[in-house]
Amino acid sequence: MQAQRTAQTLGFAGLIPFYGALLAFAVFEDYPRSLAIQGFLVYSLAILCFLAGALWGYARCRPAREQSQRLLVSNGIVLFAVASMLTAQFALAALLLMLGYLALLWFERNVDGSHTWYARMRWQLTLGVVVAHGLYIALHSAGA
Repeated sequence: MQAQRTAQTLGFAGLIPFYGALLAFAVFEDYPRSLAIQGFLVYSLAILCFLAGALWGYARCRPAREQSQRLLVSNGIVLFAVASMLTAQFALAALLLMLGYLALLWFERNVDGSHTWYARMRWQLTLGVVVAHGLYIALHSAGA
């Protein structure tokens, strides 16, 4: 139970940098704003790669016949996330990263089910991340 509480606390606390960067993007100008714009994407890349790494780690605990698929998806998500950053277009990169989060959630739910506390938490966190990315894209579209 303690590990579950720790995971939930850390997971939801992990949303704070997304929304903090959005606030800074909307409020500040010049360098602090630029830092928030880039920081949002770098943080998103880091978290998506972290989640892919967690999938890699979980694969080691599975039967051999289930490992390959998880390992391939884990690596594919990381490569996709890095490639999204190479577009050098902030709104496009945010959209692609958002799709990466959704793809990872879809994969996890289809191979592991959705009836555990972890699956519910991942759905809630992914929703928070997708909303943050949508707001980020909206701020870019509005020319904020």
